[in-house]
Amino acid sequence: MDLSTLITLQFIAHLFTDYFFQSDKQAKEKNKLGIKRKFLVVHFIIALLTSWILSFQVQFVFVALLIAISHIIIDGIKKHIHPNKIIGRYAFYIDQILHISVFTIASIIFDKYSTLYPFYGVTIEWKYTLIAAGYLLCLKPANILIKQIFNSSGIVIQRDADLEKAGRLIGSLERILTLTFVILGEFEAVGFLIAAKSILRFKDGDTKKTEYVLIGTMLSFVIAIGIGIIVLKLITT
Repeated sequence: MDLSTLITLQFIAHLFTDYFFQSDKQAKEKNKLGIKRKFLVVHFIIALLTSWILSFQVQFVFVALLIAISHIIIDGIKKHIHPNKIIGRYAFYIDQILHISVFTIASIIFDKYSTLYPFYGVTIEWKYTLIAAGYLLCLKPANILIKQIFNSSGIVIQRDADLEKAGRLIGSLERILTLTFVILGEFEAVGFLIAAKSILRFKDGDTKKTEYVLIGTMLSFVIAIGIGIIVLKLITT
């Protein structure tokens, strides 16, 4: 295993910790209460285990412990950022940058002072971890990112809860398809998908809602295409 693979695996561990193993209710509680939330211990254990297990390195346990502790510290900081009128709307981005910086620096230091071994003799190839990270990003993390972009831009609209859930599912599926087409180099199929989505979604007479859907759709495709191009570029170099 090389350093690039380790960092990508730690990124995947971060996605599981902060998105897939954390509900929206728990995320809101974290933003409001910081280190006083009920989910604190569980979140700490999840961060520790995902980081350690996905490192595929037994001796990485001490680094995983530091990464888990950093989750608690950063969450405590985020609580005080949210109420700030100037940077409060950017709390999500600051939080993610801090998390990514911590596990990246920790992985670099670990690689410098330790030896990265194959997992039971099996070499984990970077390109496969990169593709896996790309697909994971296109699911719940992308939905939350789009929502945060709306919030930080001051865009608000009343939405039906059931329709919102359906929209998230549709968005995830379209991003998965888009990412697959980009990786395969089928950019014409991406254009067809965008056109088909436009025909199906923009028949609503509510101008405000239509604009909201248009922005969300464009953001969804931009994220998927961006991830696809980055993954394709890296796995082919």
